[in-house]
Amino acid sequence: MSSWAKPLIVVLLAAVASAASAQAGRFSGIGREATPAEVQAWDIDVRPDFQGLPPGSGSVARGQQVWEDKCASCHGVFGESNSVFNPLVGGTTKADIEKGRVANLQRTDYPGRTTMMKLATVSTLWDYIRRAMPWNQPKSLTVEEVYATTAYMLHLADVVPADFTLSDRNIAQVQQRLPNRHGMSSAHALWPGRELKGAARPDVVGSSCMKDCAVEPKVASLLPPHARDSHGDLAQQNRLVGAQRGADTRAPGAAAAPVSTAPAAPADAGVQALLQKNNCTACHAAGQRIVGPSWAEVGQRHAGKADYLAGKIRAGSSGVWGNVPMPPQALDEAAARQIADWLAGGAR
Repeated sequence: MSSWAKPLIVVLLAAVASAASAQAGRFSGIGREATPAEVQAWDIDVRPDFQGLPPGSGSVARGQQVWEDKCASCHGVFGESNSVFNPLVGGTTKADIEKGRVANLQRTDYPGRTTMMKLATVSTLWDYIRRAMPWNQPKSLTVEEVYATTAYMLHLADVVPADFTLSDRNIAQVQQRLPNRHGMSSAHALWPGRELKGAARPDVVGSSCMKDCAVEPKVASLLPPHARDSHGDLAQQNRLVGAQRGADTRAPGAAAAPVSTAPAAPADAGVQALLQKNNCTACHAAGQRIVGPSWAEVGQRHAGKADYLAGKIRAGSSGVWGNVPMPPQALDEAAARQIADWLAGGAR
């Protein structure tokens, strides 16, 4: 080795070590590097070219079982959904499947846009179901159940037949039958697209709208007089979760609803923890209705009926408090009983 090669190697090694040390100490005292297992648990996105899609399969028949067990309570047996959620299926035709563009999206008089009308890539549907569904237990579905649920939704939209099995091997072919597969556009120039012929740039300058402005512009929302007092004072009907804001929507001169100034009796700490842990507070509150009845209403109607309430919590319920059903809750028997005892005792 030449006389200058050894010193050069030493300098290069020192530089590499120094860079590694600087990287390690970049956020000294703040957290730690994520482990490969932690990164893998979050790195589950599926791209439109199906990169990241795990191997597996699921049939329409299996998807119907999963749907009825875990999805239908919110989204309806046929994807029509209840009064809280938007419909998932509908508004598409066989002609749309052939053309790849949903005609009803061009209509201004169409009553609403379903998920299957707007969906342009199967990967989006598969990825969202895997990440977010069911809403009370996200990421709890197996890969087979995600394939099966996706297949069932596609069958409801007449994209695949009833005896179809969706898999990582045929999902690209299914993509070519999606009713709105040609619905995405890049003509806005926010990212490059084939339909852009020249060097287009996005319209973000806004020069055309920055003239003849008011001297003192004021942005505000307005509730027309005829809409006031339709549902009482909405400012007093906000959920007791997180920061909330609201305006007094009563008609002028209307008497304010009485508000109790007495401190509320605290709920049992163990029950409160269970309610938060199992997302019960997403639909229920202490003294007012959200999606479902308040704790106070349940406690008053079913006082002393702990066995009945525990069964309803675990098995689900429908038609008792309105048209929005409560899906079965994945609590063990002891936890369900603890909540039921608290409700049956008055939900203090």
